[in-house]
Amino acid sequence: MVYLLNGPILTDFGLYRYKKISILQAKKILKENKFVSAIGHEATAIFLSELLELDIKYNRIAIKMKQGDLAIVFHLLTRLKEGQVLNIKELCSKDYTLGILKRLE
Repeated sequence: MVYLLNGPILTDFGLYRYKKISILQAKKILKENKFVSAIGHEATAIFLSELLELDIKYNRIAIKMKQGDLAIVFHLLTRLKEGQVLNIKELCSKDYTLGILKRLE
């Protein structure tokens, strides 16, 4: 299974590998695989839809990765204030990376 996450989180105990990827790599993985959005913030879903040229749904769900599962991770490089929620304009002004998280075991 491939997931799309709005933060680098470990969803269960296990062994994982996490590395930075490009926007083009993320697009390729998501276009070639059926994926589940676990993007829990509406502005992030809109931002990622534009960035990745895909329809990314706002879907505030908890997931539990299994061995072999992948997640494309949107990682804000700014620590937000407690309870702070960004709108699309604020989100566009923040630095971020994309990563791929794989559950190895």
